[in-house]
Amino acid sequence: MDNRKRKVIPKLNETCRQKAEALPNQPGVYIFKDEAGRPIYIGKAKSLRSRVRSYFQDFRPSDEKRDLMLEAAYDLETIVLDNEKESLALENNLIKQFKPRYNILLRDDKSYPYIKLTLGERYPRVYVTRRLKKDGSHYYGPYFPANLAYRIVDLVHRRFLVPSCTVDLTRYHPRPCLQYYIKRCQGPCVEGLTTAERYTEAVRHVRLLLAGRESELIGDLERGMEEASEKQQYEEAARYRDLATTVEQLRERQKMAASHGEDADIFGFHQEGKLVAVNLFHLRGGRTVDRREFFWEDLEDFNALEFFSSLLKQIYLDQQYLPDEIHVPVDFEDRAILEELLTEKRGRQVQVLAPQRGRRRALLELVARNARHSFERRFRVLKPHAREVIEGLTEALDLPKPPRRIECFDVSHIQGTDIVASMVVWEDGRMKKSDYRKFIIKTVPQNDDFASMKEVVGRRYRRLQEEKKPAPDLILIDGGIGQLHAAAAALEEIEIINQPLASIAKKEEVLYVLGRESDPVVLDHHSPVLHLVQQIRDEAHRFAVTFHRTRRRGRQLASELLEIPGVGERTVKKVLTHFGSLSALKSVSPEELSQVVRPVQAKLIHDYLGTKDLGR
Repeated sequence: MDNRKRKVIPKLNETCRQKAEALPNQPGVYIFKDEAGRPIYIGKAKSLRSRVRSYFQDFRPSDEKRDLMLEAAYDLETIVLDNEKESLALENNLIKQFKPRYNILLRDDKSYPYIKLTLGERYPRVYVTRRLKKDGSHYYGPYFPANLAYRIVDLVHRRFLVPSCTVDLTRYHPRPCLQYYIKRCQGPCVEGLTTAERYTEAVRHVRLLLAGRESELIGDLERGMEEASEKQQYEEAARYRDLATTVEQLRERQKMAASHGEDADIFGFHQEGKLVAVNLFHLRGGRTVDRREFFWEDLEDFNALEFFSSLLKQIYLDQQYLPDEIHVPVDFEDRAILEELLTEKRGRQVQVLAPQRGRRRALLELVARNARHSFERRFRVLKPHAREVIEGLTEALDLPKPPRRIECFDVSHIQGTDIVASMVVWEDGRMKKSDYRKFIIKTVPQNDDFASMKEVVGRRYRRLQEEKKPAPDLILIDGGIGQLHAAAAALEEIEIINQPLASIAKKEEVLYVLGRESDPVVLDHHSPVLHLVQQIRDEAHRFAVTFHRTRRRGRQLASELLEIPGVGERTVKKVLTHFGSLSALKSVSPEELSQVVRPVQAKLIHDYLGTKDLGR
């Protein structure tokens, strides 16, 4: 036994050891807990007694992560189950619920895209989402590749006029948003633009489309076309005809894609020390249609068998769609049980394979090479393509289109004094300083960040309306949910609706998107998408702070100048307005000052500045 092991063994909690000795020889789940009762490791076993007792055997092989876990363990809890499949499923659920620190966790929980139809609303809407909730909505998917979901939702907008928006549809608004005018929405936000019957019919058609009931939908559309023709409503009949043609074309493309080739998910990985990168390729119809990347930075004593056993359970046990085959680079202990469980879940055979030769092995090696490339890009800090970052931002915030222009706002003050705000602009991949704007808060008498944000956002976009200029693709707010709602209230007051709006909280670095604040966007701290948002936010903060300091120095200088006998407020205002800053004012001659104020006052100011050390 090495020195480290002799140090660890005496520290093990005797309660855990005693409980391990009394465990039954049955399958189940075991939970090690810390002193506060929090789960720190969750595992499953074919025999609880044999598995848990093995943790306390002096001759066990060295394992740094396990030793650290046992040092932190103060209690042991077990759940006895009927079979290994139940144990495997419960283990996965408990890991996802408690996220124990010594388990391998799916850090990057970017999931497959679904289409959400909000049937619980008065006027249902359709969205692309990666999170399934029990909220009364219907979810369809998952979709491969990810942009397929966005293409289908775009079809729903253009053909069925059911929108994706953040507009409050529980009440009517004075006017519709742009989507109505470009014929991508029926306009349920404004009274009289559509009827409940027409909107309900459109939603019924969307449900049939998303559920894959194309034949039923085509029949419904053809009946609508015939009824409109009989009533001599020829434009309406043509609309039904075009819809039926679109659905028929979509059905034929889907048939062709599914008629040949295999459906398989293929895993590859690259690991150095505590750093791991995994790639997952999706083959559908024999073609690679999508790829996912996962990263870990803190894996102690990496074990590929344990790693892929845990990873596959977290990915597939809660996944609705399962492929014919799942290819992994190692053959782990739970593979047969997992395969059986996934087969039962799917209703037909799912194979979990660890190919050793042939075409499948070649595919594994290809994915592994891509995983190495992902590792290099992530951990060697190689700069991703700008297009990839923008696509990532569009996906993360569920934006209707890739943003070309982003305007970001920040408020700055010290204990409520000299409250100012800034707006910076990111456009076409870079900061556009010529479009930066400064704001002096006029209507907020004290420290109120929310009211200040509401004022500045309202002023900015009211002016854009007056100048008939387009709004940006995204408005970004420096702050949390309070600042986000303040900005949204300002936009609503000037009748700007369905404007993409998000905020980034300073400490947590979490993104809140208007309309789904309860589901914040948490990006990995290495994510280039987060880095872009932080860059824009930090520039807005820098610009606001610089302006605030300039204002504060100007106010301090004004106070100093007012002490000069014979110099009043109007004179001071003229001087500061013309020269702008202390450094500029100190460098001017009496003659230059005389061009702004009377010569006598100019000499008084020049002489005073020469004897004072102001602003330092």
